[in-house]
Amino acid sequence: MSIILLIYLFITCFEYWLDYLNLQNLRKYGSVIPAEFEGEIDQDLLSRTQNYNIEKMRFGFVSSAFHTIILVFFLFGGILDLYSSWVVSLNLPFILSGLIFFIILLYAETLISIPFNLYSVFRIENRYGFNTMTSGLWIKDSIKSMLISTVLTGLVICAGLFLIEKSPNLWWFWIWCFFLAFSIFMMYISPYIIEPLFHKFNPLDDEALESGIRELMQKVGIKVSRIFKMDASKRTRHTNAYFTGIGKVKRIVLYDTLMERMNNNELLSVLAHEAGHWKKRHILKFIILTEGVALIVMYVSFRILNMDILNVFFKIEEGAFFSEVVILGFLLTITAFPFSPILKYLSRRNENEADKFSHDIRGDGGSMISALVKLSRDNLSNLYPHPLYAVFHYTHPPVLERIKRIRRFS
Repeated sequence: MSIILLIYLFITCFEYWLDYLNLQNLRKYGSVIPAEFEGEIDQDLLSRTQNYNIEKMRFGFVSSAFHTIILVFFLFGGILDLYSSWVVSLNLPFILSGLIFFIILLYAETLISIPFNLYSVFRIENRYGFNTMTSGLWIKDSIKSMLISTVLTGLVICAGLFLIEKSPNLWWFWIWCFFLAFSIFMMYISPYIIEPLFHKFNPLDDEALESGIRELMQKVGIKVSRIFKMDASKRTRHTNAYFTGIGKVKRIVLYDTLMERMNNNELLSVLAHEAGHWKKRHILKFIILTEGVALIVMYVSFRILNMDILNVFFKIEEGAFFSEVVILGFLLTITAFPFSPILKYLSRRNENEADKFSHDIRGDGGSMISALVKLSRDNLSNLYPHPLYAVFHYTHPPVLERIKRIRRFS
């Protein structure tokens, strides 16, 4: 157990070191206007960008350190054993016991995160002009999120424990099948049921833009059912756009904040990039990869839980199955850490392919470059991430790197 704790603390310290490198890199180069951004930002905006990212990094360090301390005390300080013993003492059926065990942990994590979320939204985001959410709306969103999490998490827990109880030798496979089906189901219903609980989706009111989008999608072979403008400005001034849907028919969603800041050519380049992900089958490949890994993880978990290794290493009482699941989840996060750079690399490679697709299909790299400049400028993105930090954390290539690569396409 001591060795596992040391490994976890080593990984945590390594992450803090990466944060430190990133912070120092920003301090060193953050006051220099890149050639790609000349005319788009001035020293005041660059200073604001630097301060915003530094403040987020510092806050992230405090939040991470606090959660790390809580986690270590919970897992290694005997609190998990006490909590597990209390749940067992209730003498409830297996599924109900598991539901109570994990739902209370979910609520505890949510409560611990509330002060940090409040500070992030109403201090940092407010200070830099991003937050437009009222305290009343934040409370409503939090209640909705908690209710949805309770229902969905409860459903997953009950289904998983039911399969464990009914199929003790093959539950790992049946749970994997359930998760796969549930994930696909959620991808179908989320745009129609869950997302409208938080945002209003209005049909696009720009006929020229809608015509351009449909023409673009027809050109790349993607069927579009509806194109929506989302009222993101009710909560934030950050910008974004995305596709939803499974199969050949897609829904396109544009943040109203994005439409306010970009012209039609830039918006079409952004959507061509998103279309590139679908045409290059990045989404499908990602699902296949994650589900393949999930199947292996489920089988390994099954073998470990059957061997009672965790009872010996972590001195868990025999029969404390739910505690073993928590410990196993903790071990899996440690095991996954070395693979993080590989997954991030694959993601960045996909982004480069989507950029190339957008450039080729539009025949206009300039619009994509100006869109990236505006996205970075308006979101106060860090223009100078440390290369090693990017290796472990960036799913997209740093913006300056993307712009240089797009220019090489031409």
